[in-house]
Amino acid sequence: MGGSFPAGGFGTGMSAEGMWQAMDQLRSTFEKRVGTRMGRGDVRAAVLALLVEKPMHGYQIIHEIEERSGGHWKPSAGSVYPTLQLLADEGILIAEESNGRKTYALTDAGREEVAGAGTTAPWETAGAGDSTRFGTLPKAGIDLAHAAAQVRRTGTPEQIQQAATVLDEARRRLYSILAQD
Repeated sequence: MGGSFPAGGFGTGMSAEGMWQAMDQLRSTFEKRVGTRMGRGDVRAAVLALLVEKPMHGYQIIHEIEERSGGHWKPSAGSVYPTLQLLADEGILIAEESNGRKTYALTDAGREEVAGAGTTAPWETAGAGDSTRFGTLPKAGIDLAHAAAQVRRTGTPEQIQQAATVLDEARRRLYSILAQD
């Protein structure tokens, strides 16, 4: 990101349009970094780790993975459902239809496989130690950029100026964090 923002920062004569372009650039930079792509085996491991706890349907599995990974990983239905079908074909789990939904549960063979594997869930190892460095800050940056964009679209000129002042102060405070011992 170094050098990618206009010289002078937000509070040194930059036009409002220039500031909003910088915020859009910041948002797009963070959005590129937030998503974590997991491997094929990770979907299988995640499904098994969840089904050890309790039976679930596909949407619950997707939602739980997203929740437990702190929003860093949300596998697509196109990766979860084929994995569930493959595990069912292997006899690792069974699917029971209830209220129009298939609920998946581990079979005895599935429980044995999970117990014998001794692996940790992918969300426990993916980015371990990096969650605050690469997860929390980018999400906060995205949220800030979205709020700034909303003010730009719907705010009065006075509100837009107030938002620019708040962003300028936030920038100063962020640099002061780095300046601390």
